[in-house]
Amino acid sequence: VQLQASGGGLVQPGGSLRLSCQASGFTMSYNVIGWIRQAPGKEREWVSGLRTRDGLTDYANSVKGRFTISEDDTKTTVYLQMNNMKPEDTAVYYCAAIESDHMLMPVSTSPSEYRYWGQGTQVTVSS
Repeated sequence: VQLQASGGGLVQPGGSLRLSCQASGFTMSYNVIGWIRQAPGKEREWVSGLRTRDGLTDYANSVKGRFTISEDDTKTTVYLQMNNMKPEDTAVYYCAAIESDHMLMPVSTSPSEYRYWGQGTQVTVSS
């Protein structure tokens, strides 16, 4: 499985960014793609996840109402729209994936359960 993340950058507080994750190479029938971030000196933090089969989503409380995860019609690209951004959103953002043969696989909120990882993209929120 290959994951390619893009879209990071510098944004002012209150601004917006959209991250993209292009995924390929899945061998099982179902998958969940998530966004996980890591700020300097902090542990990895799960941000959001999407079950591509049916679009089920979940969000960390810290981003709920500000971030939106979505997928394109081909279900090969997952986006993270980040609005009303805060300095504490500054981190390296990774897209990661889990695959399964179970149709109702959950949207995991644990970074350690994500098997496949893309390269990170830096997001900096600063004035």
